[in-house]
Amino acid sequence: MPLPTLQAASAADIDHSVAHVLAQRSLRMHFQPIVNLADGELFGHEALVRGPQDSALQWPDTLFARAQEQGLSLALEEACLRTAVTTWTPLRAPGKLFINLSAEALMHILHCESLQRRITALRRFGLSPAAVVIELTEHERVRDLPSLIDAVKPLRAHGVQIALDDFGDGRSSLRLWSELQPDYVKIDKYFARDVAHQADKVQTMRALARIAETMGTTMVAEGIETADDLKAVRDLGIQLGQGYFLGRPQPEPAQKILTQAGEVFRQGDVAVLPHPSRSTRSTFTVERITLQQSSLSVHTTHDEAERCFRADDSLHSVALLQDDRPVGLLNRDKFMDRYAKPYFKEVYGRQPCLLFANTTPLVLDKHTGIDELTGVLTSEDQRYLTDGFIVTEGGLYLGIGTGESLVRSVTEVRIEAARHANPLTFLPGNIPISEHIGRLLASGRDFVACYGDLNHFKPFNDHYGYWRGDEVIRLAASTFIACCDARRDFVGHVGGDDFVVLFQSEDWHQRCERIVKEFNERVKTFYDPVALARGGIDSEDREGMPRFFPLTTLSIGALCVVPGQFSEPDRVASAAAQAKLRAKQTGWDVYVHGGALPPV
Repeated sequence: MPLPTLQAASAADIDHSVAHVLAQRSLRMHFQPIVNLADGELFGHEALVRGPQDSALQWPDTLFARAQEQGLSLALEEACLRTAVTTWTPLRAPGKLFINLSAEALMHILHCESLQRRITALRRFGLSPAAVVIELTEHERVRDLPSLIDAVKPLRAHGVQIALDDFGDGRSSLRLWSELQPDYVKIDKYFARDVAHQADKVQTMRALARIAETMGTTMVAEGIETADDLKAVRDLGIQLGQGYFLGRPQPEPAQKILTQAGEVFRQGDVAVLPHPSRSTRSTFTVERITLQQSSLSVHTTHDEAERCFRADDSLHSVALLQDDRPVGLLNRDKFMDRYAKPYFKEVYGRQPCLLFANTTPLVLDKHTGIDELTGVLTSEDQRYLTDGFIVTEGGLYLGIGTGESLVRSVTEVRIEAARHANPLTFLPGNIPISEHIGRLLASGRDFVACYGDLNHFKPFNDHYGYWRGDEVIRLAASTFIACCDARRDFVGHVGGDDFVVLFQSEDWHQRCERIVKEFNERVKTFYDPVALARGGIDSEDREGMPRFFPLTTLSIGALCVVPGQFSEPDRVASAAAQAKLRAKQTGWDVYVHGGALPPV
């Protein structure tokens, strides 16, 4: 094989030379639209550099990597700035022009050349400074934040706005956001990708939106690539969006968003946001119910312990310690009963009280969470309900807890959690239901609120037991889910045997009929052959009188909601519940009402 010629080798070197690209002014710009998510209108474009067509430096990642190797990073960034402005202005495109610059490059440019000269050059090209947004890239490298803030101030005085790019990519800083006070923050594409199906990303986006509101910053969600993610990001209140689903980078600025995205805005469907599949998350720990009270030594006598209890009526139990570590628990009532028995004081009064103490008490670390505490409540050893329990920190005594406070706290946490997600079906509870109704009302579109309820369920529960009753409720939940469109229809579980469905599907009535038909057929498998042959069971009614009850069935009340009809989610839920009552009273499978119902 012949050796490459010198001319060929030079051509290869040139193909990888950033200096050659800069000297030939062969950089090109593509423009990707940034869209107002409230109405789908174009807000502006981001200028994205490209190297010479079909060269080794065509794509920006390679181009900037080579520039770094060749010591031309700052020169390349300045050339990108010049190319973006000179390419954009003849196109006369409306909206903002977002231009990428590292913080280092921005300060270098402003240091080497007067700001006024730069602003004059912009105006000479016909570009108002107020139409320019500088996107700060590589802001994780900012070492001198005060200098960056000082450099940005005069820019802002001329109307130039500032954005932070790729916030949340693991390198960005909340401190930079707080101190720089950017006009825009572009959220890294990781968070928008598949947000419609990931509850954790929904919560993160909500948290970032709250921070942005506090800071007075406009958020831009990057990486929107599907219709579902567009709807989710929009309904989370993010103001601006960017991504391939809205528009791809191209040499000419877009005149409108892509047809596929326009269809999402035209339909106006409200996103069905994902929720955590379980309701057990809580910040509650046992430390919250810990009583920090004095303890006794293992060498404390019965007489001394008796004087301790008589001196403080509030003591429920006292921990016995050895080297600050619990080895026993003395319950007040049990101790005082034993101490009052004949001859106890004379025989045992001067002996250590550990003799009759509980030497295997329940000991919990202060960080014990709600899941572990629920396990405690269902364990076989229930002595802690009367004795109480000991709380430690790193194995050392911290305080005492009572069984009463434990039961009360776990119950309260579970009730609160059930408002967010039902612990039996893991479907959204009251709070997510209300939030989704609120989004539907705010959207100004028609929707249908359905309330489902099981007929004759209490007799079934009493006759077959709660475990089988729970299975029937899960059957109802799975039937609702299977017959609804997860992208358009929201299924919630209010509690017990009550369900809510918020339909955006046009064929909602057929779906309701299918839900009722499938549930009524499948629930028969939970009855024994005798009950099926009779068509029901014998049980007691609410007054305790024996009577015959037909097989359990499902009734659905449907409320057609039109824009302006309701202003509060609670009123929608109440009216749908009344429609459900009408369904049960009339014996209809699906009762449909077109407006607010009078009280039943």
